Amino acid sequence: MTAASHAVADLSEVRDRDHLYIDGAWVEPNGTGRTDVESPSTEKVVASVVNGDDVDTDRAVQAAHRAFREWSETPRDERIAAVERLAAALDSRRNALGGLIASEVGMPLEQATTAQATMPVGVLEATARAAKSYEWEESVGNSLVVRQPAGVVAAITPWNFPLHQIAAKVGPALVAGCTVVLKPSAVAPLNGFAFAECVAESGIPPGVFNLVPGRGSVVGEAMVSHPLVSVVSLTGSVESGARVGQVAAQGIKRVCLELGGKSANVLLDDADLDTAIPSAVSQAFVNSGQACNALSRLLVPRRLLAGVEERLVAEVGRIVVGDPFEPGVTMGPVVNAAQRESVREHIGGALRSGARLIAGGAEAPPGLATGYYLSPTVFSDVTSEMPIAQEEVFGPVLVVQPYDDEDGAVTIANSTPFGLSGGVWSADRARALSVAHRLRTGQVKINGVRTRDHFDAPFGGYGLSGLGRELGRFGIDEFTEVTSILG
Repeated sequence: MTAASHAVADLSEVRDRDHLYIDGAWVEPNGTGRTDVESPSTEKVVASVVNGDDVDTDRAVQAAHRAFREWSETPRDERIAAVERLAAALDSRRNALGGLIASEVGMPLEQATTAQATMPVGVLEATARAAKSYEWEESVGNSLVVRQPAGVVAAITPWNFPLHQIAAKVGPALVAGCTVVLKPSAVAPLNGFAFAECVAESGIPPGVFNLVPGRGSVVGEAMVSHPLVSVVSLTGSVESGARVGQVAAQGIKRVCLELGGKSANVLLDDADLDTAIPSAVSQAFVNSGQACNALSRLLVPRRLLAGVEERLVAEVGRIVVGDPFEPGVTMGPVVNAAQRESVREHIGGALRSGARLIAGGAEAPPGLATGYYLSPTVFSDVTSEMPIAQEEVFGPVLVVQPYDDEDGAVTIANSTPFGLSGGVWSADRARALSVAHRLRTGQVKINGVRTRDHFDAPFGGYGLSGLGRELGRFGIDEFTEVTSILG
C-alpha cells in the first residue's frame, strides 16, 4: 500500500471495539473472548472486537422485549423518521465506512465506498418510502385486516455485503415497529459497531436496537432459541439456514432466510455482446465473486460460443487484481485463507470433471504472494452434471454453459437447487420477458440492470436460496403479523 493510497483512505473506523451496545448504552460484555479482524490484503490483524455470550444475548433480548411495547405503539411517522435519520447518519460516514469495509472485506476502496457504504443508505431510504405507502390496514369484505409488529427480531448478517444486509433487516423491522438484536458476522464485525453508533446518533430509543457480536454457535444459537424472539432473519450459507430453521422450529418462530445462489445469465442469440459481455463479467466478479446473487453461470448459444469466449478472455484480462487501497485496482482478495482454499478446491474439481479453463486458475496473479488473492477464472464447456455448475463457489469463478435452443437454455438455467437471481439478454424485450417468466428464481435482471438500482423490488430466492423476501414493502411484510378484525 502506497503512502498516497493511505492519504485518501479514511481508516478512522478501523479500531478495536471493547463494548456491546445493549439497551441504548455501550456496556462491558460478560463474554471473555475476542475476535481478531484480519485484513485479507495484508494477512495482518487490523483490529479486534469483544465476543458476547449467551448471558449477553439474553441481556440484549430482554432489553429489546422491554422496549417493544413502547416502540410498537410509537406513531409510524415517527418510526419512519427515525429510519430516515439513521440513513443520514450512515451517509455522513460514507468515506470512513468505505475504508472500513475495504479493510475487513477486501473490496477495492472506490467500489467499497460507492457500493458497500452507499447501498445501505439507499436501502434505508427506500424502506422509509415504502413504509409511507405501505398498506398497514385494508378492508376485506366486512373485515378489517391489520398488519401488526411481529415482536423481537434476531438479525444475523454475513461478511460479504455486511452493512447492506444489516440495513435490509434492521430498516424494515424498525418501521414495522419491531425491536432488534443484531449479530454481525465474526469475519467482518467492525461495520456493525459503526452502524450501532449511527443508531445512537439517530435518537432511536434504548432497547430498540442492540448489538451482540460473537460466534454463531454461541450468540447465534442463543438468539434463535430465545423464547422472547419472534422472528429470525438470517443471511448466510445453506448450512447456517438449515440450522436456524431447525432451532427456530422448536419455538415455532418465523424465519426469513437469504442463502446461496448459482445464478444463470442467459445470452439469447440476438443479445448485444458489446454491452452484455462487460456486464456479465462485472456481475460475476463483483466483490471477487463473493456475492450470493452473482451471475456465476453464463449461458451462451452454442453457435456463438467461440466468439463469446474470445470476448470473455479479453474482458477478464482488463480486471486489475491487487491491493484494495491502490488506485486503479478493480478486484481485491477473497476474504480469508479458508475462502481462498475453498475456491481453489472448486477450481481443481472443475478441471478434474472436464471443464475447459479459458482464463485464470487456482493461483494468485504474479506479485501478489501476500494476501488472499486469486485470479479471475473462467471455465467453458461446462455441463449441468458438473459440480462447478451446481455448487456455489463464492469466489471469482465464472462458468460458461453452451445451449442449443431457448428451451435448452431454460432447462439449464433451472437445473440447480438454487434460485436467487438470474439475467436475460436480448434485443427484444418481450422475448427477454418471456424467458424471464420461465426462470425459477427470485429475481431476473433484463439486459444488465442491477439490484442496487431497484431497492423497492423484492429480493429472495427459491429452493436452497431461502425463504421470504427483503427490500421494499415485501421486506416489511417479513416483520409483521396479520390480524383480522371481523364485523
